[in-house]
Amino acid sequence: MTVNVRDLRPDDPADVAAFADVRHRALPHIIWTPAAILHRLVHSHPEARFRSLVAEEDGEVIGTAQAQLANDSPEQGVGMVNIYTHPDHLHRGAGTLLVRASEEHLTAHGATRLLAWVLDEPANRSFAERHGYRASRSAHFLSLDLTADTLPPLQPLPPGVELRSGADLADDPRPLFELDAETTSDEPSDVDTEFTDYEAWIEENWKHPLLDRELTTVAFADGRPAAFSTACTDAATGRYATAMTGTARAFRGRGLAKLAKNHSLHRARAAGFTRALTGNDTDNGPMLAINKWFGYRIVATEVRYVRELG
Repeated sequence: MTVNVRDLRPDDPADVAAFADVRHRALPHIIWTPAAILHRLVHSHPEARFRSLVAEEDGEVIGTAQAQLANDSPEQGVGMVNIYTHPDHLHRGAGTLLVRASEEHLTAHGATRLLAWVLDEPANRSFAERHGYRASRSAHFLSLDLTADTLPPLQPLPPGVELRSGADLADDPRPLFELDAETTSDEPSDVDTEFTDYEAWIEENWKHPLLDRELTTVAFADGRPAAFSTACTDAATGRYATAMTGTARAFRGRGLAKLAKNHSLHRARAAGFTRALTGNDTDNGPMLAINKWFGYRIVATEVRYVRELG
């Protein structure tokens, strides 16, 4: 049997659905839907050179890759590649072919350093190391059962603090963009990130099909945007995921991000969502402590691998 690598066919719903299915089976701690897969392929910034690849065996999609340049970083030559193979179709050579195709694509567009997330399992780590990647930092996947009555009670709002939903900002989401940009730049990472293109953020993030504007929550303090928790949801599976939670530097230490996330989680449970997902860098002690307070538990860990080229 021969394994071939090709581009994902965005105009073929079955192909996009197969891509999402492989991702879900390989990494169930993230919400993967055909709409989300397609949105990222179609709406990523042109400078990212974003590409989705599939490995196909006898007409069946058995492996997937997403490769792009870190276009929102001031660092030049950084590429990102993530490979996931269907758990029932390992050791067919699909992963190696996808790595090779992704690396050729990124290096052709100037990448000199490649970053990849790899599940913290012996086989996955060995695969990365055989292909010349070295381990860097790590991050946890966390999960919370929203059907259990374990959420902390809602806290009263401090004086001068107001909570608004993302939907309340529909006419002008720039306050959320500014919070996202500031907090993302402070996150632990192997590569610096700067959100400076508001229009690109609108296309890639604000218009993302998984973004739940009703459950996304922004805390304003004395009329100024201070903290937020961004929610993504998949009604079909009853899953809710926190895409980002953070506080502007001027308002840190007041518990405002925790306040925003708690309100979002309570409303998610009331709306019928049954499982909450999130992820944190293993060195991000403050956010891990907050999520432990909510009742999240660690369900898996991934490791960032780096390959220097040239």
